Amino acid sequence: MAASPQAYRPERAILDLGEAFYDPVMAADFPETRLRFRNDRAARQVGLDGLNDAEWLAHFGRFEPLRGSLDQPLALRYHGHQFRVYNPDIGDGRGFLFAQLRDDRDRLMDLATKGSGQTPWSRFGDGRLTLKGGVREILATEMLEALGVETSRTFSLIETGEALERGDEPSPTRSAVMVRLSHGHIRIGTFQRLACHRDAENMQRLIAYVLRHYFNEEPGEDGAVRLLAHVVRGTAKLAASYMAAGFVHGVLNSDNINVTAESFDYGPWRFAPNWDPGFTAAYFDHAGLYAFGRQPEAIHWDAMQLAVSLRAVSEAEPLIAVLDDFGELYQPAVSGAILWRLGLRPRDPESDRAVVQAVERGLRGADASIDRFFFDAFGGKVPESYGPAFDDARAILAGYEPRSDRSHPYWQGQPCSMLIDEVEAIWSAIDQRDDWAPLEAKIVAIRDMGEALE
Repeated sequence: MAASPQAYRPERAILDLGEAFYDPVMAADFPETRLRFRNDRAARQVGLDGLNDAEWLAHFGRFEPLRGSLDQPLALRYHGHQFRVYNPDIGDGRGFLFAQLRDDRDRLMDLATKGSGQTPWSRFGDGRLTLKGGVREILATEMLEALGVETSRTFSLIETGEALERGDEPSPTRSAVMVRLSHGHIRIGTFQRLACHRDAENMQRLIAYVLRHYFNEEPGEDGAVRLLAHVVRGTAKLAASYMAAGFVHGVLNSDNINVTAESFDYGPWRFAPNWDPGFTAAYFDHAGLYAFGRQPEAIHWDAMQLAVSLRAVSEAEPLIAVLDDFGELYQPAVSGAILWRLGLRPRDPESDRAVVQAVERGLRGADASIDRFFFDAFGGKVPESYGPAFDDARAILAGYEPRSDRSHPYWQGQPCSMLIDEVEAIWSAIDQRDDWAPLEAKIVAIRDMGEALE
């Protein structure tokens, strides 16, 4: 392994929790391992960019242990509400925690998989991932990172040479194994499982683990309340960042909400073409439970399930008080996220709230493209071509100071979007011609946008 500016620092903290939280598993033995994507930018942050391709394939395709980290992969146990229906029969069914390590911010990070084979929680699934699913996750995570959303990052994608049958897309289809780099994989559903089993002892152990490793705090007598406060604050910010990005996750179940409030696990995601609160991502979300405009409500509901679980070790009143803060935390968070995307500095809560209201009214009234609007209005000036729907926004934005100018070359071109037609076109090039150039070019364009927005 070549020298790296960031040292590789392995961790094994998850073992402190004990065997009640996971099952040791083995990775599938794939027919082949063809490297399709390696995220060297993320690898640099954890000291793994010095791996050559053969070493990369050995670790992230055949899952040879990383030196000093976990000796064997662990399938994590959890429950969760799926579309508001409680399910005790879930857990890591096609993935596992492969390794833990420190990043360049001294955060405890996980390298976890998707499509790595069956586990005790697979039920009737094959434990595999379609190559298309992996490509879609690359596009989602790259776009969200560029748009300022705290997200897991797609670390590796390796094609595995199997033909998969799927009922909701053309089959047989190509297979892959993906590795994501994430700030933990402790979910709200992890706590729900312990509450369901009335396991107060392990609940306290999990609270201590999360507070120590993710929030640098000791648990104490009010550990459950402080943990909930961190989650409520973080998830309010997450919900706000989804709205500013125009993003629809699609499946905001409680097992898909990380207690570090980092977005992860992308299935039927979409970016909304315009500001339509009813826009949904999942074809099976018939009631619009996780529609664009309902995402703050959905995430708050999931945080409520954490509070319910924590009742096993805490009085109700302080937990309820923390939950009630969600709305007050969400408002400044969404104001800040919208202003950041507009390239403006916040002023005061009242004015910032007025900006959000005016921009939302304008986007809905003019039926304007979200990405085009934020591109054209970056710096605080809404072009006259957007018409009178944005008159209120123009008046309010005139009093704001830019935090960045339009000198980056990105602003001389066209806005970078990620709508479904382009996603399908990128996949079609891979599927029909094994042409990865459109995906590679899109990643470059997305990262260019991210630099311009910084």
